[in-house]
Formats: sequence, structure tokens, C-alpha cells
Amino acid sequence: MLPRFLRVQSAFPLLTALVLAACSTTTAPPVVESRSEPAAPSKPAPVATPAPASSSTRSSPPLASVPALGRPLQPAEWSELPGWNADALEESWPAFMASCRGLARQPVWQPVCEAGRALGTTSSGSEIRRFFEGRFSPWRVLNPDGTKEGLITGYYEPLIRGSRAKSRDYNWPVIGVPDDLLNVDLSDAYPELKGLRVRGRMGGHNKVVPYYTRAEINRTPERFAHKTLLYAADPIELFFMQVQGSGRVQLPDGRLVRLAYGDTNGYPYQSIGRWLVDKGELKLEQASMDGIKNWVRANPARLNELLAVNPSYIFFKEVPNTPGGPVGALGQPLTEGRSMAVDPRSVPLGAPVFLSTTNPLSTQPLQRLMMAQDTGSAIKGGVRGDFFWGFGPDAGTMAGRMRQKGEMWVLWPRDQTPR
Repeated sequence: MLPRFLRVQSAFPLLTALVLAACSTTTAPPVVESRSEPAAPSKPAPVATPAPASSSTRSSPPLASVPALGRPLQPAEWSELPGWNADALEESWPAFMASCRGLARQPVWQPVCEAGRALGTTSSGSEIRRFFEGRFSPWRVLNPDGTKEGLITGYYEPLIRGSRAKSRDYNWPVIGVPDDLLNVDLSDAYPELKGLRVRGRMGGHNKVVPYYTRAEINRTPERFAHKTLLYAADPIELFFMQVQGSGRVQLPDGRLVRLAYGDTNGYPYQSIGRWLVDKGELKLEQASMDGIKNWVRANPARLNELLAVNPSYIFFKEVPNTPGGPVGALGQPLTEGRSMAVDPRSVPLGAPVFLSTTNPLSTQPLQRLMMAQDTGSAIKGGVRGDFFWGFGPDAGTMAGRMRQKGEMWVLWPRDQTPR
């Protein structure tokens, strides 16, 4: 079931208070779970709050707030792109064609995409390089303070074990979008709040109140029994699937079920890795995805305490298990190693982006043409990207280790100004 986008006139005084409260939220550097609450594909993307926030108290209302960053892009030359001539651009072509499908209604993209389709699907890397150099101009992405480097993390599509039926081995519900979840668009009544949404539910006296936190949802699974899609075997694997925003579930008979982002309860994302570091449970270098999983296995009695640190909760929807990657915010399947999540306030969604970074835990250059086809609530800022590594455990290992410095250049149709 798709989330409902409602306008609740009687709730506007409360919503105004929620806006003011959320604006006071401060942020800290993310630790591990770099991607959270992706924009839902094929519908208006739910705007998400930065992660991790400094407080997870009930008094911080669930609000999605995105202050204007603008697009700090600076004209550049092709010679400034390190590794551009060495990239196997033919590997990026299917992802570029996917971007063209997602951008089909935008006039600025129509001429270059028509030319790209005419080029065909069997062109060589040199032909594709001439295509980009002849029809695009590079624009360097800057941070608001004018610096050129930023954080590049990784994400992936997880595989977890689950079942249609609850049992001792499969006990953690995978929940679909609840019927009582309100998704309120504020912009009609308050144009200055364009892009802001708030999630909640109807409480007593016909008032909109914050939706249930993760801890409350986990304590009362019977409330969501009629919306339970599956039951997962491992709660921490389910948690990380929520962080990634999509995944596949292997049933006991071997069949695979694919899950996509449905909606969120609206709370600011909180990093459990950061909490473990702050509590002295893990050192910073240990706060990887694998490190967190190992901590949980060594401290099973503290599982609920850890999960409650992040009040944000992702609801899923079941989608066909089609070939290709999960559908990103652009509404197109992601391409392993060629799609990335960006902050659309600074990098136009769908645009080609040349990325210069290094491989996880390495100084080996990773320089290639990517497509900005996804978003995530922890992906905030100018030079900030999340590299899609693909599906399964190997991709998860790479994604969990990736926390590199990088530079980015947007490729925009020639003689046009990015907007």
C-alpha cells in the first residue's frame, strides 16, 4: 500500500511547532550506517532529516526538513577530471540510459538523451567518451564553504533470511506501510515550507501526534500484525536492511522476495554505531557494519537497548523480483558500481557525476563515471556521495568498509547552466 499524502488543516498549529522544534536539531558526523530512509521511487520523494541527530528523545518531533543548499557548482575543464581518460565508459552506458528514462520529461535532457539513444548500446568506450565531451560540460561540486573534498560512503542491496510464517526461528516482523500513518504535505498552506513533510497519526481529540518510535513498534508488534509482510530470522540484519532502504529475503524453500522502501515513521535517523563509540563499547575503527553485528552477537541481552537508539523505522512494500538493482529515487533500477546516492540540493538527480575517490580501506584510486540516481537521509551536503556496490554479502562487505574522501564533477548538457 502506498503512503497517503494528506493535508490536515486542523493540524497546522501543531505542525508549525514541529517545524520550529526540528530546526533546532544538531548533527554529528555519521559513523557507519551511512544511508537511511531513501527517497521513495515513482512518487514525490519523502524528504528526510540528516543523520545522525544529537537527540532521540520523544520531544523531538518527527519532521522532514531540508534547508536550501543551492547548487555550489563551478565550471571546470575535462583535463581536471583525474582518471577520465582511463575509465571504461562503456560500463556506464546502461546506467546513463536509465537516467535518460527517468529524465524523459525534462527539456534540458531531451536532446542529449535522443543523441545517446541514436548512438546505440554497442558503442565503444572511445565513442562514448567523444559523446560526453562533445555534448556535456563538467562542473566541479563544491561544499558550501568552498572546499572540494567530501565524504564518500557505500551502500548495497542486502540479502536476509525470512519466512511468510512466524516461528521460533523467524520472529521479527517486516512491516508494510501502516494504515494510520499520516504523511502531511505542508507546502499548500505554507509555501515557504515547500519540500517539508511531517509524519504522524491521529491521536485523541482529533489531533495529529508523532508516530510510534522504533522502540514502541518493536514492543507492540501485534498492532501491526495485519501489515506484516514477512518474519526475519535476524533482527540486526533486518535493521541494516532498513538502513539500506531495500533488500531481498530468502524464504526457507529458497525463493527470493524483493522489498522496496514504503515509508518511514518520520523520526530523525540516529547512528547506532556512533552510540556504541560514544558509550565506549566500540572504538571508532571498529564501528563498521560487521563490528556492530559482532557486538550484538556478543551482547544479545542489549539488542533492544541498541535498536531503540535509532527511533527511525522503515516500512517496506513487496515488489516483483525483477532483474537488475533496486529502484532508486529517480524511479529507475540502480546499476552496480555505476549508480550513486547524492544530495539533490547540490547535485541534480539523474545527472552523470564523475567521481574521484579511493577503494575501501585503500589508497587505490576509484575514478569513474557514475549516475546520480538515488538519495538518502544521511547523504547531505555538497561533495557527499553514497556508492552503490550491488547485491549480496560481498557488496555488503565493500559498502560497510567504505568511508573515503572524494571529489565530484557533475556533467551537464553543454551551453546550459545546471539547475
